[in-house]
Amino acid sequence: MSAIAAEAASPEDKGAPADLVLQINNIEVIYDHVILVLKGVSLTVPRGGIVALLGANGAGKTTTLKAVSNLLGAERGEVTKGSIVFEGEEVQALSPNELVRRGCIQVMEGRHCFEHLTVEENLLTGAYTRRDGGGAIRRDLEMVYGYFPRLKERRTSLAGYTSGGEQQMTAIGRALMSRPSTILLDEPSMGLAPQLVEEIFEIVKRLNEDENVSFLLAEQNTNVALKYATYGYILENGRIVMDGDAASLRENEDVKEFYLGISEGERKSFKNFKHYKRRKRWLA
Repeated sequence: MSAIAAEAASPEDKGAPADLVLQINNIEVIYDHVILVLKGVSLTVPRGGIVALLGANGAGKTTTLKAVSNLLGAERGEVTKGSIVFEGEEVQALSPNELVRRGCIQVMEGRHCFEHLTVEENLLTGAYTRRDGGGAIRRDLEMVYGYFPRLKERRTSLAGYTSGGEQQMTAIGRALMSRPSTILLDEPSMGLAPQLVEEIFEIVKRLNEDENVSFLLAEQNTNVALKYATYGYILENGRIVMDGDAASLRENEDVKEFYLGISEGERKSFKNFKHYKRRKRWLA
């Protein structure tokens, strides 16, 4: 196991490791001043790690990512308790563009390309916060094309007329153009064929290994997420109910039955749904 993987395998067992890129500490998120969505969520992302945030639709995965990227305000949501620390500093008071300048960017669920712009124009919008000159931006554009050769072939095509997989690649490539240290990746497999999902995750793995980009990815496809992540957290009704290294989560009987669709012996009735042994991770 590599040093990075060893650190990611137990990010909380060591107390407060010095090389954490992101720490979410017991946050509570409320929408419209009354709807409690996240309840004491805590997690960490080690530098150079891939951490999966897993759970069913509506569990709070997207809300967690938006809390980090400071996009809750647009939906009348706010972090009312706890703290979010990125690169050693609390960031919940920063604007989204300030957070991008510091190296943390979110790739939204559903891709959200500018449909009326070409693929290359979409990619270049990702560099709007940079001040290091056109030459550096052009070099990074070629770097993105190196990871996504299909985008180079389609660079003059309107993004709205490209496939779902190409739009997802465009969205990730646009994020890379900001030169991030950390990418929050929301449901990258949504609506894509299995072969394309594998292709996207292989590229994520290469970006992690070659460019040292850390990833916090929210994903319903637990099987593929745990294949590529080093550590995982499972959200249920706005709370973290289980976490562990990816290998141990894949072998956990509850995870296998309720998230991977695998069970030993007779299938249990959902009327007698087996709940996780919950570890309290929030403050009283």
